[in-house]
Amino acid sequence: MKPVRYSYGITGALLAGGAAISLITGHPAGAQVAQNDASKLSTVVPKAGAPASFADLTEQLQPAVVNISTKQRITVDTNPFSGTPFADLFGDRGGGQPTTREAQSLGSGFIVSADGYIVTNNHVISPEGRAELESVSVTMPDGTEYPAEVVGKDAASDLAVLKIERSKPFPFVHFGDSTQARVGDWVIAIGNPFGLGGTVTSGIVSAVYRNTGQNTAYDRYIQTDASINRGNSGGPLFDMHGNVIGINNAIFSPSGGSVGIGFAIPAETAAPIVDKLIKGEDILRGFLGVRINPVTEDFADALGIPENHGEFIQMVQPGEAADKAGLKAGDVVMKVDGKDVTPDQTLSYLVANIAPGTTVPLEILRDGKKMKLNATVGRRPSEEELAAQSFDPDEDAQSDNTPSSGNGLVEKSLGVQAIPLTGEIARQLGVSEDTKGVVVAAVDPNADAARKTLQRGTIILQVNNTDVADVAGLEAAIKEAQDAGREAVLLRIKNRGAPPISIPVRLR
Repeated sequence: MKPVRYSYGITGALLAGGAAISLITGHPAGAQVAQNDASKLSTVVPKAGAPASFADLTEQLQPAVVNISTKQRITVDTNPFSGTPFADLFGDRGGGQPTTREAQSLGSGFIVSADGYIVTNNHVISPEGRAELESVSVTMPDGTEYPAEVVGKDAASDLAVLKIERSKPFPFVHFGDSTQARVGDWVIAIGNPFGLGGTVTSGIVSAVYRNTGQNTAYDRYIQTDASINRGNSGGPLFDMHGNVIGINNAIFSPSGGSVGIGFAIPAETAAPIVDKLIKGEDILRGFLGVRINPVTEDFADALGIPENHGEFIQMVQPGEAADKAGLKAGDVVMKVDGKDVTPDQTLSYLVANIAPGTTVPLEILRDGKKMKLNATVGRRPSEEELAAQSFDPDEDAQSDNTPSSGNGLVEKSLGVQAIPLTGEIARQLGVSEDTKGVVVAAVDPNADAARKTLQRGTIILQVNNTDVADVAGLEAAIKEAQDAGREAVLLRIKNRGAPPISIPVRLR
């Protein structure tokens, strides 16, 4: 699950039964369009008031909405003593060697071109933890099933594109202009909640550009009260002209079910990303290199400025764009390239949508005085690199939300997720910035590594008396041990507040 955090402790849930994927564009000539032209739709939806029925509109659109299912292979520990003090004594005798089992996830998507490109959420097709994606299948409303190829995915925006093939054109739908959405507009959602198949719900736009407090570059959603549940992830949110104005992505719920607060990625955000994914282009985003806080009531009172306008700079990363531009901790960024920084138009969102290398003016407050600076925007790091920069050693040691680097060998064989030891992480862990090694981001509680005191924040310094400088080096050392037929490796580790020690850890 990808949580949507709120100050009062209730989380939102992604809508897929374990995964999600992104969206796509493209409208080839001669395509079999799933929606009627505007003249026909005008008879379905009156200009004023509620439509008499959504039936005709649904009939036109539903052929382009698909169900998405994935098959995943998950490694499990069959040792009955896993997680107990008897694991080392009886694990091998009990035959508790790791094995694998098959799992599935369900979600939704929609076809955006006659040649079979499909948009969904990234989390629909991206397994978590120790799972590996084996295959993706797409089922049409008539029950026809097609194997799908993953064309591209983007974790930052939670979008993905799939491709299916057949000899005749597919029905498809168009992206609309989500900037024209207004609070109170009618919308319908079509998807695959709880694996039930094509399900249609209706509601209104409850809010536009809703910020959920995640402080990410794409924390900017259309909110709707159309019923959305698990399995709706990746499905379309249509306006009354049959255009996709959002991609259903998350819900706010204390129970896990719909309570009338759903979030959809706006089409204006999704469409250009989908287009790049289809074309195989890199998705480049702007980056300043700062840590920020919104200007809440308390910040505003302390600084003597209006509430909910601007964002407070907590920290500036050395050498990044903000540092080069002269931004300092304590500054409040009020405008970026002439655009106000607000809860609906955050600093992260504005900067992420500026091409790297572009120089833009910043309007800031420093010590209560207005100033203008020019910043040449840098390139936003990958999600793995950002996770490393924001590493919190006090988070749950078994968390699987921190991406691991490399090809998965470390996680499969050692039962840990590892990230590079940057200078910033070294400072957070209380070691010198020139310390060489890798950092444990998460540990499988059933792995021998967990029983041998490895935890989130543990630094792995050596493997079998060989220094480890990066994750690739850790993988190479593990592979060398496996090739030599060894069932364990000797790790030199350092936990916070403790001296380095060497411990043997069994491989899986």
